[in-house]
Amino acid sequence: MRTTELVDGFRHSAPYVNAHRGKTFVVMLGGEALAHSQFRGILNDVALLHSLGIEVVLVYGARPQIDAGLKAAGIEPVYHNGIRITDEESLKIIKQVAGATQFDITARLSMSLGNTPMQNAQINVVSGNFVIAQPLGVDDGVDFCLSGKVRRIDAQGLRRQLDNNGIVLMGPIAASVTGESFNLTAEEVATQVAIKLKADKIIGFSDTNGLIDSNGEVIAELMPDDIEEMLKTMSEDDHTSVGKMAFLKASVEACRRGVPRCHLVSYLDDGALLQELFSREGIGTQIVTQSAERLRRATIGDIGGILNLIRPLEEQGILVRRSREQLEMEIEQFMLVERDNLVIGCAALYPFEEDNAGEFACLVVHPDYRDADRGSILLNNIIGQARVRGYSRLFALTTRSIHWFLEHGFNIVDVEELPNKKKQLYNYQRRSKILALDL
Repeated sequence: MRTTELVDGFRHSAPYVNAHRGKTFVVMLGGEALAHSQFRGILNDVALLHSLGIEVVLVYGARPQIDAGLKAAGIEPVYHNGIRITDEESLKIIKQVAGATQFDITARLSMSLGNTPMQNAQINVVSGNFVIAQPLGVDDGVDFCLSGKVRRIDAQGLRRQLDNNGIVLMGPIAASVTGESFNLTAEEVATQVAIKLKADKIIGFSDTNGLIDSNGEVIAELMPDDIEEMLKTMSEDDHTSVGKMAFLKASVEACRRGVPRCHLVSYLDDGALLQELFSREGIGTQIVTQSAERLRRATIGDIGGILNLIRPLEEQGILVRRSREQLEMEIEQFMLVERDNLVIGCAALYPFEEDNAGEFACLVVHPDYRDADRGSILLNNIIGQARVRGYSRLFALTTRSIHWFLEHGFNIVDVEELPNKKKQLYNYQRRSKILALDL
């Protein structure tokens, strides 16, 4: 490479280095990538990401290695609807394969990485019980036995390790609350970890640089709906595409639950990961969140959407019931989060001008969209409005979300601290907690 090319490349990558520093990436390495000769180069690049200030969770799979281990033990791999059925004998082999893979990755990340950009770097690789599993159970009369799914992610524990400058390494085996071990898919582990950590990206690998169009060109960017259409044409009988299909399905779920971008690059090409992340054009396919959400003030035409959002909570007694007529009179107090013309979140600011205060009320986020902290977005908007109006205090009443408000700076106060008009309306039977935020 000529000096000018080196300098140009370094200069062009600098904005991406700055943009990615401090971000959280979940990197998913399938068994196919682990078996390829480029595996060591990929780990070197993962270590390089870590050195640039990127927080990395590395999730590994071992599908082909497990199949080979089972066959060597005389056990024929059995699948139902694309999911492995794991009996006790199979799980013994799977544990051996997964454990050996974990130690191999740890050893490679722990070596001095001589003759690489990471020579003499010290990397802490951390593994642990960050995933709690549960059994998949029975489907169509088929018992999945010891095949499981994610029940819970210890996001706080993961965050502590990342904050301590470690690379977290996670595999497809996890324990349950009863002490049993279950075989999970790496794709589900990566997806759930990314969602709970509110990661900025999930990165996966396949035998091609992303998805290829009919002209043989890489498709640079797709949305989840596009991916779902493409999956309909992909055959699960094609073993070379099983891992790719699993990652694409995981990407759809991740994007729809708050992960902004998922990238698919090739494990065959040296440096594909770096080219994707640190160049203008990229090299693979990225799956991005669907059309941008809007935060806006509600109008009379939003009454139906707000009612659909709040009715289930009203029926559970979590929210005080509001009639359509009441909403029509109060509609100007509401802010909405809208996505694809669907109201997925709302909150209201009720004024108490005589007490120089406002009430933060009717905060609701659709159950399918609660992982991207939209409630905090609505709260911050309401706080901004209250400050513009010159209010000195914002208060809220709740029966279920006390800790959420405390985490956002509110304090519990007595009924006597409510504005006079609100104090007269306070329902002592509901016994709502009163929280206040000084502005």
